[in-house]
Amino acid sequence: MFIRSIEPAVCDTDCLGHINNTRLPIWFEYSRNDIFHIFNPDLDNIVWNILTARIEVDYLDQIFFPHNVEIRTWISHIGNSSFTVSHAAVQHGSVCATGKAVMVHVDPVLRKSVPLSTDLREKLTVHFIKGELDI
Repeated sequence: MFIRSIEPAVCDTDCLGHINNTRLPIWFEYSRNDIFHIFNPDLDNIVWNILTARIEVDYLDQIFFPHNVEIRTWISHIGNSSFTVSHAAVQHGSVCATGKAVMVHVDPVLRKSVPLSTDLREKLTVHFIKGELDI
């Protein structure tokens, strides 16, 4: 599992005084940088070989400024050429949002899916957690 701490900014809030719902997909994507490094250690976008096929976010509770938010990220499914990255946004020990992203391994020239290599599978498996995260 990967863990990143987000320090919310004033611009992350909305007129209701809590973190705007549009920020969670951005924070979750930011937390996938650790996954991107597995596929592209130098983050070279010329040979980028991983694409996002689907994202989803479930909002469970409000998140408030200025308190830090911990984003926990893990692999919850590994398929042939795709895998699912799961996220939890935690503030003050409470899960405030969860999310998933289906990522597809692609040939950067052909832009078609390709099977995950044994090496990539092993690196993803290190961060695999089956089922729901026990916070």
